[in-house]
This record gives sequence, structure tokens and C-alpha cells, in this order.
Amino acid sequence: MPKHPAKTNAIREVEAARIPFQFRTFECEGAPSGVEVAQMLGEDPDRVFKTLVTQGKSGGHFVFMIPVAAELDLKKAAAAVGEKAVAMLPARELLPLTGYVHGGCSPVGMKKQFPTVMDETAQLFDTILYSGGRIGCQLETASDALVSLIGAGYADLTV
Repeated sequence: MPKHPAKTNAIREVEAARIPFQFRTFECEGAPSGVEVAQMLGEDPDRVFKTLVTQGKSGGHFVFMIPVAAELDLKKAAAAVGEKAVAMLPARELLPLTGYVHGGCSPVGMKKQFPTVMDETAQLFDTILYSGGRIGCQLETASDALVSLIGAGYADLTV
């Protein structure tokens, strides 16, 4: 297993689950866009996933993972979780709800595990990259291992 200078909840949980992973870091100022992250890591943006947190009409929270260059289709997302509608969570509510900041939100190790759906395109790759729980840190794992760890599902989620 790789050694890490500062472990995040996401890294601790992936390690505890004994999921094979790569730890990828990059230097940046502020919170780069997902496409910029993919460029900094020299990766295909279709293989780098962003973590989006939403609130459903019912009041429940849902997490969606989509390729960084894609846009979440809110209607498809709502249908995937059985909601009438979902809306993006305001940025100011992200840290108190998940324990993660905008640009460093991981689907693993949130304060509470919310229902999570990953875009079906993740299945096209041997591994995908996603936030390791802080800005400048990405984890690379097999998508099926991640789905198993967090109890996620797959669906068509993008516009």
C-alpha cells in the first residue's frame, strides 16, 4: 500500500477495506476544476470522476459521481434515486454535511454515507480516479470495488 503524508477519512476507509488503490497528488492553488485536475494528472477526463452532492424533494441527500467534463442531468439523477426532483447542494452546506470541502469531496468517508450513484461510463475503465478527501489528492481504484465499498449503483446520469 502507498504511504501518505496526511491520511483522509477516504484513504483510511479504502485501506481498511483492503481495496487496491493508487494515491495521486498534485500541487495547486485554490480548487481547480475537475478537467484541470485530469490535465494536471495527465489523465483522460472521462476516467476522472467528480463527486456531486444533491438534496431531493423529499429532503434526503444523494451523491452522484460523473466524469469531470460532463454535466449532471438532474432529471436522470432524480429518477436513479426514486425522487421527484433533486437539486445541487449549496456549497456552504457541503462541509457541515459531508466533512469535505468543495473541490475535495470524496464519495468515501463522508460524515454519513448517503445513497450514491455512479455514471455507468465508469464501467468502461479498469480503474477510475476520484477525490481522496482533500484538494490535491485523488484515489484510483476499480469502480466495482468502490461501488462495493460504498453501496453505490450505476446509472446513466449525464446530459
